[in-house]
This record gives sequence, structure tokens and C-alpha cells, in this order.
Amino acid sequence: MNKQNTSNFSRSWKASKNPGKQRKYRTNSPLHLKQKLLNAHISKDLRKKYSKRSIRIRKGDKVKIMAGRFSRHEGKVERIDLKKTRVYISGVETTKKDGTKKMLPVHPSNVMIMELSLDDKLRQKILERK
Repeated sequence: MNKQNTSNFSRSWKASKNPGKQRKYRTNSPLHLKQKLLNAHISKDLRKKYSKRSIRIRKGDKVKIMAGRFSRHEGKVERIDLKKTRVYISGVETTKKDGTKKMLPVHPSNVMIMELSLDDKLRQKILERK
């Protein structure tokens, strides 16, 4: 029988005040819980419209980077890495020594959602419910 991450993970760490245990919880948590860590703030007009402060990031959302090297840069979410809880945004890339471009990961806490991708009916329901 294949035991993946179950031995390293415990829900009781979530309640701990110890920063090391909090980091351990986030790092070793299974993917269905890591998905919940991908929330980001939304812009003021979206906040008024949906009366929510933050929502989960999705591929296709238009975002603005708020902190770091690429701050104030706007782009579309190209892909999301659940394992590392990082977001890849179009235009946020670096040039390697051989001349090829490589996308740089951004943490969801450093991003603000400017436009939502509303292709999914389930996401629309999530936004409309109170």
C-alpha cells in the first residue's frame, strides 16, 4: 500500500501558535487543502460588487502584482502550481543565460485580482451566494 503524505500531516498543527508548526502544516498539507491557500484579494470595485474581500485564484483571471520585483505589473494567470502554492502570470519572466525566457512564480498573497474569469458556472454561484 502506498502511503504518500499522510504520516507527515496532522490537522492539529493548524491550531498551533508556533510558526514552525504553521509552516509545517502548509508545506505537508494534501492538495485538497492546499487549494484553499490560493486565495487572493480582489479589487475595490469587485469587492463592492460581490461583497467579498478575497476569492480563490483561477487560470484566466487578470491580476495585478502588489509586491516584489514586478510590482504594479498586470497580466493574466497562465498556470497555478498547487504543490508550491505559486501563480504564474504572463509577462512575469526572466531571461536565462542561454537567452530563453522562464516564467517566475508569484505567491498569491502578493497579487490582487482585477478581473475574474467567469467561464465556470460553479464559480459564479460561489460569488453570488452570501
